[in-house]
Amino acid sequence: MLTPYSGKGIKKMENVSSKFKLSSTGKQADRSRTGFWLVVLGAALWGADPLFRIILLREHITPTQIVLLEHIIIALFVAPVLWKHRSEIKGLKLRHIGALLFLSWGGSAIATILFTLGLTHGDLNAVLLLQKLQPIFAILMARMLLKEQLPKQFGWMLMVALAGTYLLTFGFTFPFGHVNDFVKVGSLLSLAAAALWGGSTVMGRLMVGKMEYATVTSLRFILALPLLIGITINQGDPWQFPTAAGPLAAVSINLLGQALLPGLLSLLVYYKGLTTTKASVATLAELSFPMVGVLMNWLIAGEVVTIAQLCGFMLIWSVLFIISRRSADAS
Repeated sequence: MLTPYSGKGIKKMENVSSKFKLSSTGKQADRSRTGFWLVVLGAALWGADPLFRIILLREHITPTQIVLLEHIIIALFVAPVLWKHRSEIKGLKLRHIGALLFLSWGGSAIATILFTLGLTHGDLNAVLLLQKLQPIFAILMARMLLKEQLPKQFGWMLMVALAGTYLLTFGFTFPFGHVNDFVKVGSLLSLAAAALWGGSTVMGRLMVGKMEYATVTSLRFILALPLLIGITINQGDPWQFPTAAGPLAAVSINLLGQALLPGLLSLLVYYKGLTTTKASVATLAELSFPMVGVLMNWLIAGEVVTIAQLCGFMLIWSVLFIISRRSADAS
């Protein structure tokens, strides 16, 4: 007779337990790998933003007005989601409220304004290059606030990914005539924007561990509205919309597409992936954005992809693939 206390019974139970643990570990690794690539996809969708922004800028709508209109449109879509999950807000602590304000005010509103001001006050290449420092801010904040452990040889992979991003942007050339080009108002503004966007990755990771990713997405856009309305009113720029039916329809379609595709959809996918991805790893996955930006520039503007840019693509994707495998193995 086979009983749980016999030798064969114990051995059989151990085999079942071992199989269960292996199955659980495999599922967790799959979720980690899937989450990583969802972050890659969400960030890549941001690269479609220029496709919709071109017509809006040609109509002399200011950047702040564009961002405000986007948030209003998205808020109309996500308000029912927030109402459905309103019970999640009740248990929030002060640090969670601070993280949400950092996400909405810092990541959605202030960082964009700082980056735009940086482009008008400094050297364009310096401003763009300083944005590539965003992963460093995210990694440092993830270590300090979330106590995240980095994968093995993460520092080398970070340097390779940043080198790939540099090649995508500048090729095999050095874009500065003098080191003092860094020490300008525009560069400092761009550096502040990079810090805010890097911090938003960490705050997002903190919040998706507290509430549903759809709720985090909803709060990010809705909480930014008061600040954006105040900034728009303070600037006092006139609203200039086309009066003819055709141009007005084109502006409306582009504004709606921009709000829903690189706006709402991208962040839903991004935060879904962030639920199983460390912030320090996710910030490297976000480098898919400049890759897609170069691709869009080639498809829309007709700019040929150079050998240097192809090398940049290969370096970044190699790093993303390695980190994806190691994150899954670590899980």
